[in-house]
Amino acid sequence: MSRHRHNVGFMAVDRIATRHGFAPWRKRFRGEVAEGRVGTHKVLLLKPLTYMNLSGESVQQAAAFYKIPVESITAFHDELDLAPGRVRVKRGGGAAGHNGLRSMDKMLGSQDYWRVRIGIGHPGVRERVTGHVLGDFAKSDQDWLERMLDAMSDTAPVLADGQPELFMTKMALLAGEKG
Repeated sequence: MSRHRHNVGFMAVDRIATRHGFAPWRKRFRGEVAEGRVGTHKVLLLKPLTYMNLSGESVQQAAAFYKIPVESITAFHDELDLAPGRVRVKRGGGAAGHNGLRSMDKMLGSQDYWRVRIGIGHPGVRERVTGHVLGDFAKSDQDWLERMLDAMSDTAPVLADGQPELFMTKMALLAGEKG
């Protein structure tokens, strides 16, 4: 499952942890956590190991333990409604059918966290969505996927600085996004 499109958020935080020299992953809060610095900011990365539909439980436990306010949380997740490789950042909003976000909304009691929406594209028809989301990235996707993950990890300090617009601009330039 590690190469499924649904796990692109985990791929992103793994690349950030590696690129920025985070401490090794350890099991806590029904997930895996790694601590480190992104630029000048101390950051806790969390990969919930619950079912996707319950990932908010893991996020809520970590946030409560570390007293992290909701507006300081950033979720990295797959987004059907964005073209493959496109990355957009927004604060708040609905879950748009994403059960992990729905769980976070419920467990945090708020939608006021940041979302890094990572485009995986839509298969075209509703009947193919589940297979698409739960399927592995194709070999033909590897070039843009690697460029995007590298760009995201290189540009993470800008996001940590609270500059989402600049982050998206730099991401697009580094990843070779068109349009």
